Amino acid sequence: MKDRILLVDDESNVLSALKRALFDEPLDINSVTSAEEALEIMKKEHFKVVVSDERMLGMQGSEFLAQVKSSHPDTIRIMLTGHATLEAAMKAVNEGEIYRFFAKPWDDQNLKFAIRGAIEKYDLEAENRRLLATIKQQSLEIKVLEKRYPGISRVEKDGMGVFVLPDISEEDIKSMLAECEKEAG
Repeated sequence: MKDRILLVDDESNVLSALKRALFDEPLDINSVTSAEEALEIMKKEHFKVVVSDERMLGMQGSEFLAQVKSSHPDTIRIMLTGHATLEAAMKAVNEGEIYRFFAKPWDDQNLKFAIRGAIEKYDLEAENRRLLATIKQQSLEIKVLEKRYPGISRVEKDGMGVFVLPDISEEDIKSMLAECEKEAG
């Protein structure tokens, strides 16, 4: 499956140039000509990366990216601008927590690398969230087991390196194994 990105710029020639720059990348590229249109499409579709111009008719890019951060916090945000001012850059970084900031005209290779890096960042953060959810679920399961079988989470090794459950009777261990076999079977 291709990685999905959204390009937002009110100038169609800029969108065409971005698409040409990314033509050989394995991406599913969507483009729109306004921040308002981008927010509407993002209600229905998911994107790993959004690349937005700063100066657009209607909503400015920094305001748009701040809204993207609020409604789609996992989406990685990149800004383009033909009028790089320190104020615009600071506003975009502070409010929209952008990943990268590019001045027009951009370098195609740098833009490609930034988008690849943004996708890798997105994928790593998604995997971290998945692993954290797994750890939380396992922790809950351990707490349930500890209530049912006090001492089960205290594991020790004997002199031979064999795991020993000192506070659990042989009968309780057999009961737990039987439950596991019943659930697996």
